[in-house]
Amino acid sequence: MARHRDIRNMDYEDEYDGYDDVYGHSIDDDYYISPSNRQFIYNRETSRESKFEHKDDIQEADQIDELSDVEKAKLNSCIDQITSILESISIPRSELVALILQHKFKTDLVINAILKDSKYAGPSGAIKEKAIPPFVPPTVVEPLSTPTAKVVASTATNVVKGFNLPQREAETNPTSSKGFDFANRLNGTPRSQSPASGRGQSPASGRGTPIGDGEEPRVGRREPKIDPESQYRKERGNGKEHLYMVVIGHVDAGKSTLMGRLLCELGQVNKKTMHKYEQDSKKVGKQSFMYAWVLDETGEERDRGITMDVGRYLFETKTKEVTLLDAPGHKDFIPNMISGAAQADVGLLVVDATRGEFETGFDLGGQTREHALLVRSLGVNQLAVAINKLDTVSWSKERFDEIVQKLKQFLKQAGFKDSDVTFVPCSGLTGQNLVKPPTENELLEWYTGPCLLAVIDKFRSPPRPVTKPFRFSVNDVFKGTGSGFCVDGRVETGVINIGDKVLICPNKEQAVVKLMSIDESPKTVAFAGDQAIITLSGIEIQNVSIGNILCDPQNSVPVSTKFEARIVIFNVAIPITKGYSIILHHQSLSEPAVISKLTSQLNKSTGEVQKKHPRFLGKNSSAIVEITVSKPIALELYSECKELGRVMLRVGGVTIAAGLITRIISAN
Repeated sequence: MARHRDIRNMDYEDEYDGYDDVYGHSIDDDYYISPSNRQFIYNRETSRESKFEHKDDIQEADQIDELSDVEKAKLNSCIDQITSILESISIPRSELVALILQHKFKTDLVINAILKDSKYAGPSGAIKEKAIPPFVPPTVVEPLSTPTAKVVASTATNVVKGFNLPQREAETNPTSSKGFDFANRLNGTPRSQSPASGRGQSPASGRGTPIGDGEEPRVGRREPKIDPESQYRKERGNGKEHLYMVVIGHVDAGKSTLMGRLLCELGQVNKKTMHKYEQDSKKVGKQSFMYAWVLDETGEERDRGITMDVGRYLFETKTKEVTLLDAPGHKDFIPNMISGAAQADVGLLVVDATRGEFETGFDLGGQTREHALLVRSLGVNQLAVAINKLDTVSWSKERFDEIVQKLKQFLKQAGFKDSDVTFVPCSGLTGQNLVKPPTENELLEWYTGPCLLAVIDKFRSPPRPVTKPFRFSVNDVFKGTGSGFCVDGRVETGVINIGDKVLICPNKEQAVVKLMSIDESPKTVAFAGDQAIITLSGIEIQNVSIGNILCDPQNSVPVSTKFEARIVIFNVAIPITKGYSIILHHQSLSEPAVISKLTSQLNKSTGEVQKKHPRFLGKNSSAIVEITVSKPIALELYSECKELGRVMLRVGGVTIAAGLITRIISAN
């Protein structure tokens, strides 16, 4: 059509002179039509008509013209509110506008003025009000409050359904001001309450929650909190007891080989995998390492022939589910060993029966002594001692008795009871006395005790503190396959469920538990003592680090840089004095620290104070000291949480002391 017109020379005013004509005028310009049912929902011609008379009144127009745009909007809003309350009204629009302007757009004052003036009444002599439906309070889960709405259990024939609301003020108090009631309803408030109190609300909560007669206030539809002990019995009551066992000992004592052979005998490793390990170990000239490779999975560990990180494997006995923690024996990886021992319930100490090798590990500087002291200081009180490689000395009873005599005396000094320590002769490479009774005649001549698996099965499971506040120590942080990231660690106390909010200390960052798994099996709940992998959301991965503590936001773990501890000092080359620099080990955390004060020296046996404010502390002594850490850490008193109340003090790669936290100074 445009090609028949001279667009450049077109007079647009002439072009649109006939816009109001019928032809060429779209009906949509004046009428808004619903696209679904083609019904008229808006008419421009009649939209501005009012119920009020004299709409063309000159006085009204003059008053409105003097108003600003904001005041005009207020005026229209007031008129709409008044017409929604009063069903029929005979006041002219101009007078209504004048009243609104006179009372400065205060609708409640305008309504009161209308009610007081009898000339605005209708034919019946009273102003009709629009019926307002009864209010039904919403059932919303809110914090505990004292609501006014009550659920009534009626025993009469007429059953009352829903809520029995308080009676309206107009019914209970006939002398109340009707105008004030309109003003309250204008603000969305029932008759029975003041504008400040809200509909059936308590001032604290802002919303009402229905309760029964005589009942205590309770939360709306929130489910009651599950008792941790009953939940634990429900989830774990019928299954086998779970036990975490750390394997410790001097380097090259045969820990990984012994455990690898044990797992193979139990059928945990298939023959195809073992055949591959055997062929690969032959190629590198380390055929005796084939069983160790079951737990030493990294290439560096296999090349060097030593364990560097804590290996983990799951196997079962008759009455237990045992998670095996294979700790490194080399002194360079003692921090990893401490991290593994902190997760354990019981311990397995492996010693080498070969002449000269046992003495190397047991004498000063060997890891047999240090490992035994560390696990006892970390709370392990049950120990099995596997005297390995006894086949190299022809299953000699004299050699076995010699090792047992030395270890018994030392372990008793370290704090182990004789009834909690069991000695087992075995051979990891040949598999003698591991899963089945021995078959070697030389061993059968003098040994009639249980095999290693039977000793492990007799371990007592420690009590699980599921009723205490939730605490979770982080041993590793890594990015998972899905959204969010994962933290690996141990539930020290309490219970954790999927969807729970947790607080990461010492950073005081909140997160939400999204997923959870135990031993690579998805779970919805984890209890104290479990090794779990938790996927967190709502927090960045850089805000969580190894050594952090996840806790209940309502009962958070204390955070401090200074605390008092009762320590037991081992062999130290230089006496400990005020200002002595150390490396503090707390669970998986390693932080530089300083012994800032020597409070008192104690009797090692009785714990009595021998000397206050000593100048120095020598070896094999006990004392109370104050320790200052370089930055805030999350910790607990030993009396409240044993798992988070233990610390280790190391200097130059040697453990010099172990301690229990007795007082937290300047907690945040």
